[in-house]
Amino acid sequence: MIHTLYRAGISVSTLQKPEKIFLHNTNIAYAISPNQINKGSLRETFVLNQLKVDNEVALPQKGDFLVNDQYTLEVGGSGKSKAQVQGIPRAYVVADDTEIGSEGRVPIWLFGFLY
Repeated sequence: MIHTLYRAGISVSTLQKPEKIFLHNTNIAYAISPNQINKGSLRETFVLNQLKVDNEVALPQKGDFLVNDQYTLEVGGSGKSKAQVQGIPRAYVVADDTEIGSEGRVPIWLFGFLY
């Protein structure tokens, strides 16, 4: 029913509560509260749901997700910039309402092919 997200790295805190809790998929959000949907949360829930199938996902210092200790992802709408992940190697913006990716921007719909 849920996905839990812990800070990247190895520490005692991983034995405690998770940093973030996400619903397992976006459909659950619509079932619980169809009139109060946060589009940003839906985007992050979708990306995490698709990534968790075959990857290790953690919460990085900057950005939304750290995938397999290699790639930092920042999830947002079409106007999202790379400002939050500036200077981080292998950092990408996962953008909604975007059809074609370029210059470190990946359309969110492409993550649907990971499942």
